Amino acid sequence: MLKVSVEVDKQELKKLYIEKVEEALKEFDAELVFWDRQELLRRTCMSWPFIQEQFFFHPDFPKKKVGNKWYFPARETRNFLVEWLMSK
Repeated sequence: MLKVSVEVDKQELKKLYIEKVEEALKEFDAELVFWDRQELLRRTCMSWPFIQEQFFFHPDFPKKKVGNKWYFPARETRNFLVEWLMSK
């Protein structure tokens, strides 16, 4: 009978797990080129009136209206939101 014993460094395993999850999230985020209004609301956990009051009309906030619908370039919008939040 052959016995095999394996020791796992739980901290290292957790670190590897977090890295893999972050990679998967980055890949998922990369799939979205634009956000629509609903995606912006979901990603920020903010209401539409709050967004309009706080930063929607800021000249640096990236947005484009096509027909009756607003679109927000995902990467630029994310960068703007991080900078906006850090400036508060």
